[in-house]
Amino acid sequence: MLKKLFLFICFLFVVSMSAQYDISIDAALIPETKSIQINQQIVFENNSNTAWNEVYLNDWANSFSNKTTPLAKRFAENYNSSFHFEKKEDRGRTDLHSITDTTNNSVVWNRNEAADIIKITPKNPVMPGETYTINLMYSVKLPSTKFTRFGVTANNDYKLKYWYISPAVFDEDWQVYSNKNTDDLFLTPSSFSINFKIPQEYTLTSDFNVVSETISEKQKSILLQGKQRNQATIYIEKQNSFETIETDKLTLVTNLKDEKISPQITALSIDRIVHFLDNKLGEYPFKKMVISEVEYRNSPVYGLNQLPDFISPFPAGFEYDMEQLKSITRKYIESSISLNPRKDSWLIGALQIHLMMKYVDTYYPKMKILGSLSNFWVIRWAHAADLEFNDQYPLLYQNVARNNLQQALTTSRDSLLKFNKNIANDYYGGYGLRYLSDYLGKETVSESIKEFYSENKLKPIKPVVFEETLQKNTNLPINWFFTDYIDSRTTIDFRIKKVEKLKDSLKVTVKNTRKNSMPVSLYGINKDSVVFKNWLLPIDSTATVTVPKKDVRKLVLNYEKTIPEYNQRNNYKAVKGLFNRPFQFRLFQDVGDSRYNQVFFMPEFQYNLYDGFVVGPKVYNKTALAKGFHYKLTPQIGLKSNTIIGSGSLVYTQNLDKESLYSMRYGFSGSYFSYDRDLFYRRYTPFMTFAFRNSDLRDNEKQFINLRSVNVIRDENPNDPDQEPNYSVFNLQYVYSNPNLINYFKGVVDYEISSKFSKISTTFEYRKLFLNNRQLNVRFFAGAFLFNDTRENEDFFSFALDRPTDYLFDYNYYGRSEQSGLFSQQLIVAEGGFKSQLKPKFANSWMTTLNASTNIWKWIYAYGDAGLIHNTDRGTQAVFDTGIRLSLVADYFELYFPLYSNLGWEPGLENYDQRIRFIVTLDLRTLLGLFTRKWY
Repeated sequence: MLKKLFLFICFLFVVSMSAQYDISIDAALIPETKSIQINQQIVFENNSNTAWNEVYLNDWANSFSNKTTPLAKRFAENYNSSFHFEKKEDRGRTDLHSITDTTNNSVVWNRNEAADIIKITPKNPVMPGETYTINLMYSVKLPSTKFTRFGVTANNDYKLKYWYISPAVFDEDWQVYSNKNTDDLFLTPSSFSINFKIPQEYTLTSDFNVVSETISEKQKSILLQGKQRNQATIYIEKQNSFETIETDKLTLVTNLKDEKISPQITALSIDRIVHFLDNKLGEYPFKKMVISEVEYRNSPVYGLNQLPDFISPFPAGFEYDMEQLKSITRKYIESSISLNPRKDSWLIGALQIHLMMKYVDTYYPKMKILGSLSNFWVIRWAHAADLEFNDQYPLLYQNVARNNLQQALTTSRDSLLKFNKNIANDYYGGYGLRYLSDYLGKETVSESIKEFYSENKLKPIKPVVFEETLQKNTNLPINWFFTDYIDSRTTIDFRIKKVEKLKDSLKVTVKNTRKNSMPVSLYGINKDSVVFKNWLLPIDSTATVTVPKKDVRKLVLNYEKTIPEYNQRNNYKAVKGLFNRPFQFRLFQDVGDSRYNQVFFMPEFQYNLYDGFVVGPKVYNKTALAKGFHYKLTPQIGLKSNTIIGSGSLVYTQNLDKESLYSMRYGFSGSYFSYDRDLFYRRYTPFMTFAFRNSDLRDNEKQFINLRSVNVIRDENPNDPDQEPNYSVFNLQYVYSNPNLINYFKGVVDYEISSKFSKISTTFEYRKLFLNNRQLNVRFFAGAFLFNDTRENEDFFSFALDRPTDYLFDYNYYGRSEQSGLFSQQLIVAEGGFKSQLKPKFANSWMTTLNASTNIWKWIYAYGDAGLIHNTDRGTQAVFDTGIRLSLVADYFELYFPLYSNLGWEPGLENYDQRIRFIVTLDLRTLLGLFTRKWY
């Protein structure tokens, strides 16, 4: 009783700490300048126990004003270059003319460095219980919708979200922060009165009540009012795209449409969703809700939105149902529950996904994740075809967890990786509620959610209120869910450590392999039948239980997969039989099936000049999700060399839950290919890699220490009988990498030692994108032999000016031994990094070079290289070259046209077409990095 009283007092304290606001706006849209003229009044009410010496405002419209705001930096971090290169007039800004108090005196104000936060210093402190009123005059130049989908469209329609200056929330302190394109402006439930003047040909759509609409000769004046609102999103269009759908619970106004279904089906779908949410949560506090296509596009149902329009693997209406379900559920919760959306967004996302899963369980219980594609003969053999629609949620979370990129759900929204913000964290939170439901009982969690929503609508609260609501309705411990599941990035993994067979029972020891405390379900299985299911209370190390032995052939943890475990392959223990998990052989890579030891076969294709097209099977165990131990064997045939060739590897990756050293990789690889016509090489390499990063996963800064021993056995070349065909090189490498759109930096220190030589080199690369859109690329290389006992005139191990010999076989040369012809023109920027083919080509003592380029127009660059080469028999020589670079896809598809060098004016020399160099990357995994970098 005392505990409940204490919690009630805490809750009242949280409420009392919140300020209440009255916001009055007189706005006029000016289409000619794509701007809004605004006169605004804000009335602050200090309901806290603290005197206010300053007051803060959010001016997120001004976050578009230049290339250095937090919003602009966030675009750059996400490799979104459109904002940086856009014209100034399309970015948007706020021009603040005046801020006055009730006596019409100017107040002291200033912007912070972020440009989208305004600090006001009242003449006198605002004491507890007092109100403080300010009047603002300003204009907002609206940004293009190409950045966030909100703003002004190419057709001069207006989608307005953060278009006005809003008061920051005071909750023990001012909760003020910048716009970082995370859609999380914090506004406590406030009263709005908005008088919006628009040209007569436009229509206005919003959640607010339309009190009056006055039409003059050329303009409309629309008075909007809303009580206890935390957002003011408005759509102004020449052609109204919204339709109204009436239900007996609320009126839905939407322009999210599906031309493939009839208006009747649309209305039935909306009505069903609204009634479902009313049943699972409670009554929506407002009579009208607006759901727009732009809001959905900013947070789509991932998976559905990736499919082309002509592919419809789901039944008619399902896609529309899911789109509206996600959008309506989010709006239902966000508009009703007043949480800090930057700090506490996990609870909103968890409730949304949990409700979506319940909806699918209710109305689409047999829906597959691939829809009707699961029945397609090419796909139905795969385990992916067996997955239910709701199985996508733990699967997509595991995508980041297996790559050690997961983040605690309580991580501030602006600190989340894009994939975690948009997908993984909400999915993990929603699936966590399913985990909790299975542990506590489904009705316990469902009733607690409904109670939480109904009792806290439109009240400023914190997630602790949800925790206390749950605890009130159960006698089982649930603190683990909020400490070890929600507030931790530590993954979940259990295994059956030991089974002792007793007379009529089994003594089972279960181990939690992670440093957390979690409950787990234990099943007794007989073929596909469940003999028993027991929940074990939270385990922090090991727990031993006794279960009945009768009819049990296998013991399984988390058999129904309600727990999003990191590794479910160690959950099986055979009581009868030889294998915990039998072997399964599959064609093509698949989603992992933890019931089997899976082996995959897949055709693989490559090309090089000497082997020709290389084809053959790849035998491997890697599934769609990364896992610790990988093996790969690719026996292939070269169609030109007519020889069995190929490669293989064994790799173990150990992910560490640490802030600095986050991954260690150990492995062994081998390959056998041609290195020249009718000449082959064998390469064997044991290796280790240590990877380091900062605690902030959004920071691209990483460091690597690579150790390896490269052992090469080559066929003897009859044209060079004196050359040593076999050698071993120990390589130690340190790599520092910090790639970003605006500033890119990478540094490498490389040390090699072999029986005949030892050398050290360093490479630094720097790219800078300036505010005037000028880009500068600089690369510096310096290398020196510590000793070099190779024979005279042998340059196989020497530093190369323009085309390394690649004696470690690291580079993807298509014709590595070519000295003339097209394949000799392939450029790999390494060592000297020159583009012109100059002499001397090699340095057997030391070499230093500088490569630079800058853009002339868009993807056309001017480049220049300069360097010094020292050979023991020739001394030091200076070299240079210049030319034009066409960077169609940077580092992946580029052309280099030499102009002037030590050779003179190169276009005037013979065979100029043979002097042009190219970079072409055909490796799919490398190209995939172009897209994944935007998400991770």
